[in-house]
Amino acid sequence: MNIIKDIKYTVSHEWIRIEGNTARIGITDFAQNQMGTLVFVELPEVDDEVGKGSPLAVVESVKAASDVYAPLSGTITEINEALADNPELINEEPYESWLVTLELSNPSEVAELIDSAEYEKLCQQGE
Repeated sequence: MNIIKDIKYTVSHEWIRIEGNTARIGITDFAQNQMGTLVFVELPEVDDEVGKGSPLAVVESVKAASDVYAPLSGTITEINEALADNPELINEEPYESWLVTLELSNPSEVAELIDSAEYEKLCQQGE
């Protein structure tokens, strides 16, 4: 299981790379490994507004479909269109295969995310 040190995480297995007032969001190595080979990804539209905790995307594997939740509130500024034809990119490189980029509407929510050490403990409990 690969956990990147310099990014943030959620207990629902999203990773967040924050740069200024934007956040790039994807699903973690742990999450993609639990799901198996991904066969479909449904992403929101650019300019959609999302609230923290609301459904952001859907990832579907040969095992199941799962919602991906918005770890922060904001406006979608970019989606990873490469995932439409190649959802398995998430399996190959989960920390490079981001889902969306979000312009934050409430940057104070970042303080509620967990760091890599906390996330690693969470994953060890769930294995």
